[in-house]
Amino acid sequence: MKSILVPVGSSKNAESHLQYAVDFARAFGAKLYVVQIYNVYTKAGTMIKVDHILERESLTFLKNHVAKIDTKGVEVVVKTFKGKLVDTLELACKALDVDLILLEPRTNSIKDEVYLGKTSGKIIKQTNIPSLIVPEGYAYRPIIYILIALKSAIIKNEDALDPLKSIKDQFKSIVNLLLVKTPFHNENDFNVGEDLASLITNTTYSENPTTFQGVLEHHKENKPDLLCVVRRKRGFFTKLWESNTILKKDFHSSSLPVLVLSGLK
Repeated sequence: MKSILVPVGSSKNAESHLQYAVDFARAFGAKLYVVQIYNVYTKAGTMIKVDHILERESLTFLKNHVAKIDTKGVEVVVKTFKGKLVDTLELACKALDVDLILLEPRTNSIKDEVYLGKTSGKIIKQTNIPSLIVPEGYAYRPIIYILIALKSAIIKNEDALDPLKSIKDQFKSIVNLLLVKTPFHNENDFNVGEDLASLITNTTYSENPTTFQGVLEHHKENKPDLLCVVRRKRGFFTKLWESNTILKKDFHSSSLPVLVLSGLK
């Protein structure tokens, strides 16, 4: 893992989140991009050119933000981009060759019952970039136990598992697999290929209406330091993906970092 990106919003947790990102990047010897994306909405007849003003203010904000953090041993690069959030973020990640995005669950929501706010929810739901959701106020520590939950172990995208491999290799993690049989189960869904099998220590089988419910049933007994799930159009957390905002009452692992992989197929 060579390049990590952190989108910065205006949340109260922004400083804590950035410190985690720096500590995480340090463990991998990775470059950390600290990014803010802004958009410009102008009224008809407006004469003032505001693009350069917003860019300057955004850069100043980011530099001041980074100055509050212990960045020793980490190359931190601040950048601003103008455009729509999702499209611009995907373009930025491609241009910077980003391996992973680190996200706050709630970038600007003040509602305590919210797990993923609209901004972070939109990034998770609408992009295809591997992401790590880090709980608010969560202090960095090595990731020893990982639980990966799947309803299908079929992997056609060879690069999809790369973030999981990097984390396992770095921390010498123990990876446990939870295979959940849902009503949409296909005959070959539980055929675990060599690439995935090489990462797994133990496998548990469960039968639940959704993968999400399988995780709720089994994640406590596994006591993982990280939950790993897969972004599919109608896959993990189907219930939760209906809205960009996700509530804590619908996801009981709000104290656990969640690694969201790109689609495996």
